[in-house]
Amino acid sequence: MAWETPGWQTARAEVNDVLVQESRRAFMSRVYGWMFAGLGISGLVALFTVSSEAVLMQVIQWRWGLVLAQFGLVWALSGMAPRLSGAVASVLFLVYSVLTGLTLSVLFLIYTSASIGNAFLLAAGAFGAMSIFGTVTRKDLSPWATFLSMGLIGCVIASIVQAIWPNPMLNFVLGCAGVLVFAGYTAYDTQKLREMHAASGYSSAATLSVVGALVLYLDFINLFISLLRLFGDRRR
Repeated sequence: MAWETPGWQTARAEVNDVLVQESRRAFMSRVYGWMFAGLGISGLVALFTVSSEAVLMQVIQWRWGLVLAQFGLVWALSGMAPRLSGAVASVLFLVYSVLTGLTLSVLFLIYTSASIGNAFLLAAGAFGAMSIFGTVTRKDLSPWATFLSMGLIGCVIASIVQAIWPNPMLNFVLGCAGVLVFAGYTAYDTQKLREMHAASGYSSAATLSVVGALVLYLDFINLFISLLRLFGDRRR
């Protein structure tokens, strides 16, 4: 055709590459936006809960029910994502953020407010660094999956043992393992989300953004708790 002048294929490829980059940037911005919104809600709910003795006592009384509800919401968002509308996924994520804030409020009874703040800042720095690494690295992080899965299983088992038979040394080991596992997951999941977006045909579906936000939200929360185990000052 007349418009197919020399070099048009290269020009079109460059345009397509720009469009892909813009779509990917917009998708990750939505993911981080939802994640930060979830963290903000959790933080505000935790502060409100700890400021009200009546609410805090209810949370302590119903803590296991809240934990089960959290697991149910994670399953619903992750397992049923293809069948959920963007609005439903968004509501479920916000409800999960509220429940997490309620359960995390008890940390203020165990650790000092200053150490909780320091752990949050450390988690933010580590999360940011690993998320940037997952974005810019050209290395395929898929081989990390097996190691991270084994580490996660080990952390879950150790957490159950620690809850039943508290031990300072196990708590320290659990904190170190948690930092390594969830820092690794942050980089791995960041790269994986970009690949999922590409596999979806660079879809702008809200559900995918919310599910991605949940994944990174969980990485951040667990990284924060692991750092708090290591560096948190317990109340006397």
